[in-house]
Order: sequence, then structure tokens, then C-alpha cells
Amino acid sequence: MSKKVLLAGESWMSYTTHVKGFDSFYTSVYETGEKWLKAALEEGGYEVTFMPNHLAGEEFPFTMEELKKYDAVILSDIGANTLLLPSATFMRSEKKPNRCNLIRDYVLDGGALMMVGGYLTFSGVDAKGKWHDTAVQQVLPVEVLTVDDRMEHCEGTTPVTVAEHEALNGIPREFPKVLGYNKTIAKPEAVVAAVVDDDPFIAFGVYGKGKSAVVTTDCAPHWAPPEFCEWEYYNRMWQGIMDWLTK
Repeated sequence: MSKKVLLAGESWMSYTTHVKGFDSFYTSVYETGEKWLKAALEEGGYEVTFMPNHLAGEEFPFTMEELKKYDAVILSDIGANTLLLPSATFMRSEKKPNRCNLIRDYVLDGGALMMVGGYLTFSGVDAKGKWHDTAVQQVLPVEVLTVDDRMEHCEGTTPVTVAEHEALNGIPREFPKVLGYNKTIAKPEAVVAAVVDDDPFIAFGVYGKGKSAVVTTDCAPHWAPPEFCEWEYYNRMWQGIMDWLTK
């Protein structure tokens, strides 16, 4: 039976103002960036439920029973506020379960968690990711910064493996260049398998009965350019990480 993965995040809406002399008009677009990661895991036999940001606020599980339907949870480019501020709380001051605490308890009780880089994971743009001050930080192998943690590299920078790890078996030492990543600090118990500019790129940890992993760059453009997303080892990398997490 295939293992089930919940992928939360990886979506955005853009609203653009076009000014043409005296006149102006507006356009809007909804986009997602999950297709490369989702396809990689599905090729590896995983059943992936994609929950975009605008749905996660209300539909991400509120109970352990619901969350335990999944063998692993992936947080990718989704800010902590999306889980901390359900509409019942923000609009009507109703008490709801803290889903960041729930994710921590899920890992400690045997669940698997992966955080993937982006403008709203880890600390993110203007530190709006806000994961540092949540219980999720307790079950990540890296320390999230309290300031804007984006390391932008428009020239490209090359991640490299620095330690053997079964999750990365068969992956070349050098990865394709990435255009940025979230800067983090490895915890003492972390196994840092790959680095980028001497910062953690891929790291692993064991917490309670469960496991966690981080990949500090994006799984899709813009930080992950086409040569990364179309890399011949792209699928194998994500499958290896998920296989280790859910083993």
C-alpha cells in the first residue's frame, strides 16, 4: 500500500496594476509550484495530497487523528500564520487547536516532517515565515533565524554533499546551481548531509519516535531554476529523503 504525504503550501495569487498613460487596469493570476516535487514523489510510489496555501488555513488537520492519516507532512513556502490564524480565531476570536503544536506532537509520536525552502518557510522574506517561535522549531534539525534569512544568489551557487547519508545514496557530490536558499544554523544533533556556502542545504534529525528533514532551497522556480528541476537526479533526491523519513 502506498504511503500518504500531505504537501502544504506552494501556491500564490498575484494582482497586477497595469498603467498605460491616463488609463490603468488590473489582472490577477493564481499559480502553484508543486508539480515537480509531487511528480517526483508519485514516481516513487507515494500518494501525495496537495493542499495549497489558500485552503490550508481551514483544511490543514486540526486533530491528531486527521494528521495521522498521513505518513509524512511537507511544509513548502507556507508561513506559520496560515496555520496559527484560522478564520474562526482571526475573525471571531474563537479558540482552535494550535496546529504548530500538533505537528510537533505528530513527529514526536512517530510522524515524518520535511520543510522545504521558500519565501515563507523557515524565516523567509521580512521574517514573515515566523516558524522560529513555533513548536515546529523543536522538531527541525536546524535553528530558524529571527531575521529575514534569504540568501539570494542571482549568479547561482552550488550545493555539495559533505557527509554520507542513505537518503542521498547515488546522488552526485555537486548539485546543480540554485539561485537562493534560506540560511539556517544546524542543531548539535543534526546530520548535515549537504551544504551551500557552508550553510545547511539538506539536514536530518530524529525526534522522539519520528524524523524530520530540511531542504533549504525551493523545490521549484525561482530559487530552483530549470536545470535543477529537470536534473536527472531530482526525483531520486526527493524520493530518497522521503524513503528515509517514512522508513
